[in-house]
Amino acid sequence: MLKIGEKIPDFQTVSDSGEEVNSLELKGKKFVIYFYPKDNTPGCIKEACSIRDNYQIFLKNKIPVYGVSGGSVNSHQNFRGKFDLPFPLLMDEKFDLAKKFGAYKPGNRVERITFLVNEEGRVEQIYGGAEGVEKVNTSEHANQIINFWEL
Repeated sequence: MLKIGEKIPDFQTVSDSGEEVNSLELKGKKFVIYFYPKDNTPGCIKEACSIRDNYQIFLKNKIPVYGVSGGSVNSHQNFRGKFDLPFPLLMDEKFDLAKKFGAYKPGNRVERITFLVNEEGRVEQIYGGAEGVEKVNTSEHANQIINFWEL
């Protein structure tokens, strides 16, 4: 798994809406990439809604947020629509992105881990996983991020 201070791996994928997202285009800006186990499950709903409810703070500070799980396009679109999520969910059906970031668990599962990435493309903070400073608090996750970056 990635550690604080390490450069994130290069990646390229698409969002649930078909928009291409790649790490090279994100260089020069802070961003949040969070991995979650599965669409429409209780903890994942709380986490996504925490970010949704505070999304204006991320927009105001020009910090993109990306959710990543192994679901299908239909599953991601349903999840976003059902909970009115304003941020993209990235496609990772074969778990390639989760594996690159160290968020993959055997049995085709994704671990709940959030990476805060700085303008140089380095991990500035981690929540969850073995390297996380603290666990992801699903219902207060946006506040964890906002407080760290003092937004």
